[in-house]
Amino acid sequence: MPALKPLHLDVVSDVVCPWCYIGKHRLERALALVPDVPVEVAWRPFFLNPWVPREGISRNEYLTRKFGSPEAYYHRAQGVVDAAASEGLAYHPHDVKRQPNTTDCHRLIYWASADGKAAAMKQRLMELYFRDGGDLTDAEVLVQAAADVGLDAGEIRARLASDDDVDLISGWAQEASDRGISGVPTFVLDGKYALSGAQAPELLARAIRQVSAAINQTAAE
Repeated sequence: MPALKPLHLDVVSDVVCPWCYIGKHRLERALALVPDVPVEVAWRPFFLNPWVPREGISRNEYLTRKFGSPEAYYHRAQGVVDAAASEGLAYHPHDVKRQPNTTDCHRLIYWASADGKAAAMKQRLMELYFRDGGDLTDAEVLVQAAADVGLDAGEIRARLASDDDVDLISGWAQEASDRGISGVPTFVLDGKYALSGAQAPELLARAIRQVSAAINQTAAE
């Protein structure tokens, strides 16, 4: 029996999006439900808050501008905290003190992809932000995060100080917006079929299996 053609799955998401944090875990559960389906996952950038400057802003300023006040956000965030906990994930919104622009985070994920470590890099950054309240505007925090997943700290420090791939990341984020993606996470299967939101693992698994079957049927004809 010939090998199945891999299904390409783009995950459009942002590091500071709590539903993306949850959605990544649900995708991993979905993939475990379809171990016989070859899937190639690519992590694509999205800017949840493109107006945040490259140096970031205080978390309180951000929450006030976006939600009216920090208290207003903390009240509505409890549902996300509970959803994360149901996945075995920790989100401590009160511990986050600084809101980053995520260009550098997306650069790290892209650079890590060359070594097959994009998912690990994304997970580490999300854990730092949501679980630990880490400051993702601090270059040394990013360098350490990269080192934690096995990237070369010196090389990453130098690249972060440069403009390497800033235009590439911005272009990909703009491309997602141009394609009509306004909410994340969005899962794009085979470049054609999109599922928006932190979908249940069972639904994602069913979609993966159906699209895989369709592309392999087409390839066989």
